[in-house]
Amino acid sequence: MNHHQHIVKSYDEEQHSLLDELIRMGKIANAQLDAALKAIECQDTALAKQVVDGDAAIDALEQQINQDVIHLIRRGPLATDLRILLAALRAAADLERVGDYAANIAKRSIVLSDSLAPAHVRGLAELGKRASQQLRDVLLAYRVRNADAALRVYQHDAELDDLYTALFRELLTYMMEDPRAITTCTHLLFMAKNLERIGDHATNIAENVWFLVHGETPLPPREKRDASSALAP
Repeated sequence: MNHHQHIVKSYDEEQHSLLDELIRMGKIANAQLDAALKAIECQDTALAKQVVDGDAAIDALEQQINQDVIHLIRRGPLATDLRILLAALRAAADLERVGDYAANIAKRSIVLSDSLAPAHVRGLAELGKRASQQLRDVLLAYRVRNADAALRVYQHDAELDDLYTALFRELLTYMMEDPRAITTCTHLLFMAKNLERIGDHATNIAENVWFLVHGETPLPPREKRDASSALAP
């Protein structure tokens, strides 16, 4: 193997390592989200605290990915490699936000602990399950660079918006019917919004997968159905 081939092989290995780091970060973020949702369902404050403490690991991975990308850029990548590096930076930022939202949900579940009614938990659990699935699906699409799978995640975000809007409407109704429910429902509204935003970040990653595969070719138009702002009193 000559010197040039060795450099190219080394560069390829570092790109693979970057992808592995990104997927690991995604799995941790997804596990954090699932644990936060379980903490709500089981009213498990110890688990919720683990989620809050675990957010630092996601932040550290984002920092590592940023450093690795800067290192690779300094080595003078080709245009196609730059696309890979740019997508990695964007995806890492999205996953860091997912970790933040999961930690925020966990924090609010600690505050609520024993004041959640089963009806509240059901709506939030369904929204959370959909957000978690979107994240899993888009990480798989990213790992194998499957633009069609990413497009499906992108298009399914409208369904998550529908669930969020329905839950938003339901919680507003509880608040109007019983003023004692206002504090609990306010926390739940923020938690629901966090889950809706996680869906948005999964959609951002889907856009990046499309960008990786198709470059600047635009995605087909996507329906956006978060109607909660129109429902606010």
